[in-house]
Amino acid sequence: MSRGGEVGARVQVPDALREALLEFTISYLLEQPGDVISYAADYFTRLRETRCSAILYDGAGPSDTLSPDDSTLSREEEPPVGRFQNRRKSVFAETYDPEEDDDDDGTRTIFPKSDQQRQCLSEAVKNILLFRALEKEQMNEVLDAMFERKVVKDELVINQGDDGDNFYVIQSGVFHALVRSDPSQEPMHIHTYDNRGSFGELALLYNMPRAATILAITEGSLWAMDRQTFRRILLKSAFKKRKMYESLIESVPMLKTLQAYERMNLADALVPRTFGKQERIIKQGDAADGMYFVEQGEVVISVLDDSGKEIEINRIGKGGYFGELALVTHRPRAASVFAAGDVKLACKYLS
Repeated sequence: MSRGGEVGARVQVPDALREALLEFTISYLLEQPGDVISYAADYFTRLRETRCSAILYDGAGPSDTLSPDDSTLSREEEPPVGRFQNRRKSVFAETYDPEEDDDDDGTRTIFPKSDQQRQCLSEAVKNILLFRALEKEQMNEVLDAMFERKVVKDELVINQGDDGDNFYVIQSGVFHALVRSDPSQEPMHIHTYDNRGSFGELALLYNMPRAATILAITEGSLWAMDRQTFRRILLKSAFKKRKMYESLIESVPMLKTLQAYERMNLADALVPRTFGKQERIIKQGDAADGMYFVEQGEVVISVLDDSGKEIEINRIGKGGYFGELALVTHRPRAASVFAAGDVKLACKYLS
């Protein structure tokens, strides 16, 4: 076939395939498993089993409602990848290109909060799977972006069946969660939030109908996070980290010959680690376990003299690397490495 014929017969990627792959991508980015192949197999197996079960919210009675939230991410289980399959829209289907987003961190919107308010927000979201997966920098940016919403008595904060777009953390006020299992029946009160709690976290991932109504019993105040802001923070952070890792990899002479896809694979294999002041990272004489890149901070390289005393021979700062010989040889470590202060590293461990 001619080249022109090949172009004319270009395969179009079906929307269903694109959305499935993008939903898998967000799940992978959030959980960051060690083995992507095994994780993918488990993920799509769960998706198939969930579809086959055909247990949808629309068919659930009051006794089936385990939580007033419109997700189960606050419990120890995976995101319900198959639930509401025909009713939700993945946030990744909403086009966003982090490479075209040239806003720097200094221009992002920040809604002021007191230290006590930030602490309360952190406590409220720390056990939600979606937030547990965030790194410290991402969490700080998310907390900065949460905006305050004042509510009055008898106000409907969210209405069952409406599309969800915001996640809420309660700062003050009493709220009732109500579920209507049948349009002809009165909604049933299933939970009371008394000046604490959160609801609607799945709206940060999917545009899907709310599973419950939240009614303000008193006036109160909520902190809210919209889906687009959360998505931008998550995707832009992942994009910037990969670019940074690729740049670090390119700085290593022995890795310069890697092809672009090999650099991306290596960047994806890097694991973030943090160490405190004077904490030992590598011990002289130990077996080589991998190489390290310095993301933040500074490390001290030292060797033992004849009397067994540590002698500093070098320091490596941000953008530097050490332990690269572990990728090509299994010789014991020739020196020890300590954190000069708080240090963040990207590590490539040997299989």
